[in-house]
Amino acid sequence: MKTADECENMYEIREAIDSIDESIVKLIASRSDYVHAAVKFKTSENSVKDPDRVKKVIETKKALASEYGVSPELIGNIYSLMIDFFVSEEMKEWKRQ
Repeated sequence: MKTADECENMYEIREAIDSIDESIVKLIASRSDYVHAAVKFKTSENSVKDPDRVKKVIETKKALASEYGVSPELIGNIYSLMIDFFVSEEMKEWKRQ
């Protein structure tokens, strides 16, 4: 795949973005597998929600965003949304156990 600066037209840009998006979705799916596997190790509702861990994850990802030159606010929002969703799913699974 060409770098962004090497692209010569919108087709190449869009093709690269589509490829990156596919990778992102695959990685989120893999992350989801680990989140679901973690349920078996959770012992309480608080261990599922774990607000201290959530805060730490979001802060470390925002710092990582700064290192890579992407908006920490954007990454913080993405991770907040993703973690909220996964915690909700984990809670459902935990309550079924």
